[in-house]
Order: sequence, then C-alpha cells, then structure tokens
Amino acid sequence: MADSIDFTFPDGSVHTFPAGTTGLEVAESIGPRLAKAAVVVKVDGAQFDLNRPLDAGGAFEVVTANSEEGRFVIRHSSAHVLAQAVLDAFPGAQFAIGPPITDGFYYDFDIGRPFTPEDIDMLEGRMAEILTGDQPFDREVIDRDQGLEMFADQHYKTEIITDGEASQGVGDGVITVYRNHEFVDLCRGPHVRSTGFLSAFKLLRSAGAYWRGNEKNPQLQRIYGTAWENQKELDAYLDRLAEAERRDHRKLGVALDLFSFPSELGAGLAVWHPKGALLRLIIEDYSRQTHLAHGYEIVATPHVAKANLWETSGHLNFYSEGMYPAMELDHGQDYYVKPMNCPFHILVYASRARSYRELPLRLFELGTVYRYERSGVLHGLMRIRGFTVDDSHIFCMESQLPEELQALLDFTLMVLRDFGFQEFEADLSTRPDKAIGDPELWDRATEALRSSLDSAGIPYDIAEGEGAFYGPKIDVHVRDAIGRRWQLSTIQVDFAQPENFQLEFNSTENTRERPVMIHRALLGSVERFAGVLIEHYAGAFPGWLAPVQAAILPVADRHNEYAAEVAGELKALGLRVEVDDHDDTLGEKVRRAITAKTPAVLVVGDSDVEHTTVGLRLRDDDAEQRGVPVAVAGERLVELCAPPR
Repeated sequence: MADSIDFTFPDGSVHTFPAGTTGLEVAESIGPRLAKAAVVVKVDGAQFDLNRPLDAGGAFEVVTANSEEGRFVIRHSSAHVLAQAVLDAFPGAQFAIGPPITDGFYYDFDIGRPFTPEDIDMLEGRMAEILTGDQPFDREVIDRDQGLEMFADQHYKTEIITDGEASQGVGDGVITVYRNHEFVDLCRGPHVRSTGFLSAFKLLRSAGAYWRGNEKNPQLQRIYGTAWENQKELDAYLDRLAEAERRDHRKLGVALDLFSFPSELGAGLAVWHPKGALLRLIIEDYSRQTHLAHGYEIVATPHVAKANLWETSGHLNFYSEGMYPAMELDHGQDYYVKPMNCPFHILVYASRARSYRELPLRLFELGTVYRYERSGVLHGLMRIRGFTVDDSHIFCMESQLPEELQALLDFTLMVLRDFGFQEFEADLSTRPDKAIGDPELWDRATEALRSSLDSAGIPYDIAEGEGAFYGPKIDVHVRDAIGRRWQLSTIQVDFAQPENFQLEFNSTENTRERPVMIHRALLGSVERFAGVLIEHYAGAFPGWLAPVQAAILPVADRHNEYAAEVAGELKALGLRVEVDDHDDTLGEKVRRAITAKTPAVLVVGDSDVEHTTVGLRLRDDDAEQRGVPVAVAGERLVELCAPPR
C-alpha cells in the first residue's frame, strides 16, 4: 500500500495525506466549521464513515447534515437507534430490516403483538436516552460464519446472511456490521460518528408489514419515524406532515362525496360517486379534446386477450407477477385481463400495411387496466388495482424520434401546467438487468431521451437500471402546493416491441423497415391523477375542475322557485350548478357549501326575487356582494370557471 494518497477537492486543488488518514481529518484540514457539519465523506462517489481510515485517493467531498445525502445517513443511523431501543425494551424481539426512506426511516420487528401508542412513546424516550449517551458507531468486517454465530438467535438476520444479501457490495462471504455499545446490526453503512449527532427525531406510527413485502411471509410490525439535522427542520417537517394529513385524498374523498372503496368489491378497487365521476369526466374530456387537437387518433380496445398476445409482448415472461391469473375459456384457451394497453395499440398498427407517409401515427386511449398490486402497497387512489390510463403509443421512423420526443415533452408540460403544476423534474431510467432487445438499440433510445431532456431544460437524475423491460424511459415529476414530489408522466422509447410483433412500414426507398414505438402516459392513471389533484388543491378545485361550480341557496322555501330559475340561467351558460333547497337554516346551507369547497355561493331572498339579483360570494373572497344582477353574476362565474386556453 502506498505511503501517501492524493485527494482532489471540489475546487480542483490536489492535496496529499498519509495513507490511513480518516475522512474527518481531511475535512478538518479544510476547516473546522465544515468538519463539524460533516456526516460522512465521499471518495470518487463512494461514501465512508468519518472515522474510517482511507487507503485510496480520488475526488474528495464532504457530505453535510443539511444535504439530502446527509439526511439519508442521519435517518439510517436513527433506524439503528430505534432497533436498539426495541431490543432493549422487548427481550427476545426479532428485528428484520430498517432502511432510510424519503423524509424518514422505518424498522420491522416481531415482538409477538402489535405496538401500542404507549409503546411508541416509551421507545421514543428510550431513543432519547441512547442519544444522550453519545454512543459511537463502530464498523466491523466479519466473515459469514461469524455473522451466523453473532445473529444465531435472530432468524431474519440469519436469512439475510444465508441468502448472500448481507455480502452484496462488500465481498463474497464478507459481512459488515455496526456496533454501538452492546447493540450490533448487519449493515453496509455508513453512519454518523455517534448517537449524540442525532439531535432531532420523532417516531410517527406503527403498522403491519409482511417480511420482504410478500403476504405469504410472516407479518411483522413496522415502526415509522423521521429524523432531521436540527429541531427547526424537524418542526417544519411535522407541520408539513400535518398539512398533508389535512389534504389526504382518502379523507377528502369521503368528505366531498367523491368516491369510496366498498369492502364488497375487494381491496384496491374504487367506486366513483356522482360528484367524483363528474370530476373524472372533466379530466377525461380535457384529455380527449387536447389529444385530438394535437394530432392524436382515438382508439378503443377490450379488457382481455388470449395468452399468446402477452407471450409475444413479453408480459408473461417479464410482468406476470403484476398480472391477474389466467381465465380458462374457449376449450382450454387462457385469457388474461390486461395490465397494459400497449399490445392492443400494436394490433391497431398491424391491422394493415403502413407507409412512411402515415408516420408518426399517434394512437390514444383512455384504457382501463388491471394490475395485481400487493395488498401492503395499496394506498387509496394512489396505488390501486383497477385504473384508467391516458395511454398513447406513437409509431414513427427513427429519424423522427428526436423531434417527436421534444414535442412530447412540450405537450406534457403544457398539460400539467393547465392543471396547475409549475415545478418539474425528471428521472431518466436506463436498461435493467432483465430486458429484451438489442443493447445497441437501447443505447440509441436512451441517448434520444437524454437529448430531449437537455433541450427542454428540465433538471433530471439518471435512474440506472430502472427502465421498463422493453425500453428506457423518462418519468416526469411535479411539485405540489406543499412541495411534495409526485411522479406523473412517463415517456418510453421501445425498439423491442416492433421487433416482437414484426411491425413494418414502407419506406421512402420502397423497402420494409421497422418503426420505433413510443409509450406515453401523460396523467399516469386518471384515478391517481385525481388523487394528486385533490391533495394539491386540498379539495378546493379551480372553477373549471370543480364538480359543482356554484351553489344557489334560497333563504326560505318561498325562494325555491326563483332559485331554480337562476340555476336554469346559469346552466344555460354551461355552468355546473346545484340548488340547496333543504329545509335548513341559511347558516346551515352556507356551512354546507363552504365545507363542499364550492367556488361560488349565490344567496337569494325577497329583494333578489323582486329585483332579479343574487347575493354573490366567491370562495376566495369572504365579502358577499349583494344585489348583483343575475346576468352580471353569470358573466363573472363564466370567467371564473373558464377552462385553460
């Protein structure tokens, strides 16, 4: 081993240190303030504990507590402290895995029963004691047999060791563990220097979770928590969490009478009530009209198909776990309900000979699909088993690909802006290990997607190996009103399916060539998109999206007839209106309209009947305007509820 190693700092300068220098010592050479804020260091992109001796040089970077990478390490270390607290408090407890996740962490345990709220409070107190003890995190490298002996009484840990998972990224038969005092856990790290660095955390809740996410495995008890670099950031997150709870689409769906999940239907299947179905219709009508205006042709396809279609497309080989079991029909012929619309659109293309003059051919469908999602991941409308995709498949020449992808991104951003989103990010997902098609074609498709993102100026990350089995993809993310990130639109380039189905077109040279296929779901699924919109707007939809745009409230029964006349005039203007003629007080009617988040409330009484006016109150304006002529109120509401463009 060399006596000295060189590190290149972010400013480009090169510095020499003795071999075995720790990351903390290098950070201290840069400055004490930076060293104090350090969580771990990186050398050529790989993370190292601050106290770990470094035996090779490279590009050096300090990861601080207020960065996303730093928070990830803080949450990882907090998960270890949680596991230590549980094993202290519940002798004989089994512990499984505890990774950091977005904004927090969790750990799975088996204590023979669910955790109670009192348990959570007790464990939080025990964690605080461990933090006060400032216990150092010490890394150890051991072999497989030592690991099996160390965790002999922990069958989930021994399973992780036995199946080789504990050695991944470390070395065959080699395992790393982290110890703080008597507690030890399997882990590749890195971690903070000591438990005292973990100054701000909160345990949030517990829930059941199947081991390895498989309902055939034992059900464990998962404790969720969050951790941040300081109390200020923790408090801000808890405030955001409370706001997210207020916006939860599952609660608002009930409060606004939009949809429900009847137990008689089965998990992950929703029924839409009249107002919710109207919201869906508005979204779907916008989608149809916008696609027609941008060169798409609408198609419609069935919900089931014979097995050989899914064999040709590759779904039975690569996606069978997400499909419902076969139905045996037609004298032993297997049929499957569709998990995707792609093969059906391919059949539309293949229904007759195609010429280059027809390309690009853009097919569009609001197609309902069915996917067998694990029960543990179902979540309201956000993760569901039956849903409708605004699915498009574009068939084009490879030479048309760059221009088509650029137009697709522009189209995507236009639509998302129309629904009120302004902040966009993307992931570019590359070839997975399990894939079909020529790697060279994958490379060309990936480069075309990369170029379109660069041209659009959208910030993006590379998601290595996260592409679909048939092609690389772009996932477009939006930020909602409270800053949460939602993945919505997907654009995938596919050279493989045209090959699978032997698709052709007659070229300019009168030769038969393969088209390129682009898969594109803009909203994602209508159900999930509606859920995102509900949470983005907290149920207070802009006028053009609101199922009911104006509520008319008669002061007394004698005003019901006039209220119905006003409703008729507003409906003639294309507005969605309802009259609240219940036998309640006016105050109760007003409260009902406000609770329903109706954009406009019109009150009619004796003076209004006499002068053909209304009292008008808009949702975003607490002041009520009295004596507004019906025609004027109609003009204002038409303007308020005008759809985009």
